[in-house]
Amino acid sequence: MNTDGEAIRLRYEELGAEAYYALFGSEYRNPHEHVITEVLREAVSRWHLDLTHALDLACGSGEVTLVLRELGAKQIDGIDPFTGEAYRARTGQQAETFNFEQIAAGVLAGRRYSLIVCSFAMHLIEESWLPSLLFQLGEISDSLLILTPHKRPELKAEWGWALNDEFVFERVRARLYQTQTKP
Repeated sequence: MNTDGEAIRLRYEELGAEAYYALFGSEYRNPHEHVITEVLREAVSRWHLDLTHALDLACGSGEVTLVLRELGAKQIDGIDPFTGEAYRARTGQQAETFNFEQIAAGVLAGRRYSLIVCSFAMHLIEESWLPSLLFQLGEISDSLLILTPHKRPELKAEWGWALNDEFVFERVRARLYQTQTKP
C-alpha cells in the first residue's frame, strides 16, 4: 500500500472512511508517524501527562500506543473499528472495535482512563455526534489530548471540556483539554 500522505488522503476522500479501511485497514500506517511521535513526546513532557491508564482512541496501527509505551505508560487500551489487524501486528495487543457513534451512545460507561489520546481522527467525526461523544469521553477521563493536522474540531465549552493548552509542530496541532467542573 502506498503510504504517501497525499495519496492516502485522496483515496480516503474518494472511497470514504468505511470503504477505505475495508480495503486497507489491515495494512494501514499513518504517513505522519514521525511527527506524531515527536508531538506526543513533547506533549507528555510539557504537560506532565498521567500515563497510568491511557486510551488510544482511533488507534490506527498503534503509533500512539508505541510512543506511550516508550514514555512509560503502565496500561494502554486501543479502540478502532477499522484497523485491528494492523494494531495487533505492531503492538501485540487486541484493539476493541467500537466506533465513535457507539462510544457516544455510552458503550464505555463505567471505565476510567487517566488520559485519552485521539490522533488524526477527531476532525473526521460528524459534527452532530461531537456533543454526545465528548460528554461520554468526559465521563471516563478528565484529560483529552487531540492531535490533528487541522484546526478542527473546535470543542465547545458546553460539551464539557476546556482547552488547557496547545502547540503546533510541523503543522500538527496538539490540544490538551481538561473536563470542566461538573455541577
